[in-house]
Amino acid sequence: MAIITPQLIKSLFTGFKSSYQGGLGMATPQYKEVATIIKSTTASNTYGWLGQWPGFREWVGDRVIKDMEAHGYQIFNKDFESTVGVKRTDIEDDNLGIYSPMMQEMGRATSAFPDELVFPMLKDGFTTACYDGQNFFDADHPVNDQHDGQGTDISVSNVLVDENYAGDAWYLLDTTRAIKPIIFQERKKPKFVAMTKEDDEDVFMRKLYRYGVDLRCNVGFGFWQMAYGVKAELNVDTLWQAYSTMRAFKADGGRPLGIKPNMLVIPVSMEKQATQLLTRELFADDGNTVSNELRGKFKVVIPDFL
Repeated sequence: MAIITPQLIKSLFTGFKSSYQGGLGMATPQYKEVATIIKSTTASNTYGWLGQWPGFREWVGDRVIKDMEAHGYQIFNKDFESTVGVKRTDIEDDNLGIYSPMMQEMGRATSAFPDELVFPMLKDGFTTACYDGQNFFDADHPVNDQHDGQGTDISVSNVLVDENYAGDAWYLLDTTRAIKPIIFQERKKPKFVAMTKEDDEDVFMRKLYRYGVDLRCNVGFGFWQMAYGVKAELNVDTLWQAYSTMRAFKADGGRPLGIKPNMLVIPVSMEKQATQLLTRELFADDGNTVSNELRGKFKVVIPDFL
């Protein structure tokens, strides 16, 4: 029977933290493919600048200073945690073999957690508002016909919906810019901590030592112009339609935005379909064999949490 001493508790913490850190490398998170990481230093961040695309004009006279539109799009940080309880009797009985894999799995889950927040945002984009008050994927995003925003708003769509389609949605993104379609707001990085003092309530009342991870963060939407949501069959025609529509997006006043879609994000259920569509060299078309003009055109991302 092991005697529980401060030295033993310290040694356990060191061992469990090592297992946790080993688990961090077991996951291959993909959220950075589609999300920009924004550091946060307060309870929330307000992204008023999302209403403005920087651009140039001929410098004649004084500079024209554009105020950032006060859209008031705000992302509030949230607290998240993961905890494993270690029974005192297991320490006393030297029965700790099961806990190292649990700490390692906690590390793996920590690495994968941003994916769990980021990629569901794409699915939620059909029903959740972005900075302009419209759903992120919507047919009525307002774009003004004047540079100063004082003209008439024109409705622009970044969504395609086939009412007869019963499959999963898919997404075409431009991730080539400094700001990507999704924002991952990081307030506090994950930290491995423990509650192991004899006067801690769980230790005193329940003979339970707690080890866990906590962090603060949240996610939100960036520019809707950099994403296109599709609820329709994934094929050559719909992919070209999404691509061509995004390439034609303009800022206020009709200035081309130069959007260059480069990434196709799909659920696991569409992996075979997308692989065949984007990797085959040839296609059969009306009895003829034609080359595949989409081969290698887009990077394909297949997240687990979409």
